[in-house]
Amino acid sequence: MSELQHHRLRDFVAQLAALLDNQPQEAEILEKGSELLRPLLQHDDWLDETFTQPHAEHYQQYLLYADAQQRYSVVSFVWGPGQQTPIHDHRVWGLIGMLRGAEDSQSFTFTSTGLAKEGAPIRLEPGQIDAVSPHVGDIHRVSNAFDDRVSISIHVYGANIGAVKRAVYRDDGSEKSFISGYSNRFLPNIWDLSHG
Repeated sequence: MSELQHHRLRDFVAQLAALLDNQPQEAEILEKGSELLRPLLQHDDWLDETFTQPHAEHYQQYLLYADAQQRYSVVSFVWGPGQQTPIHDHRVWGLIGMLRGAEDSQSFTFTSTGLAKEGAPIRLEPGQIDAVSPHVGDIHRVSNAFDDRVSISIHVYGANIGAVKRAVYRDDGSEKSFISGYSNRFLPNIWDLSHG
């Protein structure tokens, strides 16, 4: 196996931190953050296989990096064949970039009778990026577009997303609070410069 190219993730987190140091408005974060994320999605040689492993019953959420000030986090979502999330929100800005496979995202909106689908599902293919936030649309259900293979997406959130109190929604619009946590017990070592 060839050496993992950790510098790609290392460069991304440094560039995103520099962007956030300027305290930009959310629209600028989503636009410029997408530009920074795009090169990371063009390569598949930086993500350790440890953080690509599916679970037989549910998707996995692996923390790859958390900013020390909890301004942002980077997560790999690993979707087993046919797996999907419940309808949920984020309560912070987020960027979703497709690395392997594909995923479908169905947005929802509140109506007088509960939640209703908003528009057609969006399919993300490798290299493509979508955004979520309370300002641009924050309630959706995401599913692996494939029933026969794993898909992996890289998510960047404007907080330590595994510690944010969020909600899943029932069809009538009622919500149940949750804190997602993470699937992994250790982080990738992207700071070892002894191998380049």
